Amino acid sequence: MLEWLNNLDVDLFNAINGSLTSLDTVMWWVSQPLTWTPLYMALVWVLWKKYSNKALILISIAVTVGLTDLFSARVIKPTAQRLRPSHQVELASKIHLHQYEDGSYFKGGKYGFVSSHAANHMGVAVLCGALLEGWMIWLVLWALVIGYSRIHLGVHFPGDVVFGWMLGAVIGGFVYSKTKHRL
Repeated sequence: MLEWLNNLDVDLFNAINGSLTSLDTVMWWVSQPLTWTPLYMALVWVLWKKYSNKALILISIAVTVGLTDLFSARVIKPTAQRLRPSHQVELASKIHLHQYEDGSYFKGGKYGFVSSHAANHMGVAVLCGALLEGWMIWLVLWALVIGYSRIHLGVHFPGDVVFGWMLGAVIGGFVYSKTKHRL
């Protein structure tokens, strides 16, 4: 059963990665956290204006990111030890990676399951979307695009991203459930 799922994941990866090379530069920038600094600042500002318990807002966001990162990068990745597609020898000739100006390639860290980018951004999307009525769909779409960028760049399989989104959604929802009554 696991081999079938792995083969499906690799097939989906091969269908996505390198299919739209015209988006390479866009996907590279989508994947960069600094690109989203204005959005992060806007979210904090809107939440700051809406809620009186300002410290709890900042703590909730920090806890969400801290937990998603802890579980994705410090617990699941070292436990699962699933190599990223960019580190799998059998995919080397087929994979499309982001190339730096010096000719080297972006490969990411060694392990990819689960995507920390997907988990962190979906966690923030769910938390902030629940706190800000009418924002959920836009923030979830934002997190979905960031996750897609990781597959496009060749550093995650679709399963890495999907499970990252799921982890982030659960943690963002959990933090929201513990926060909403204290605001």
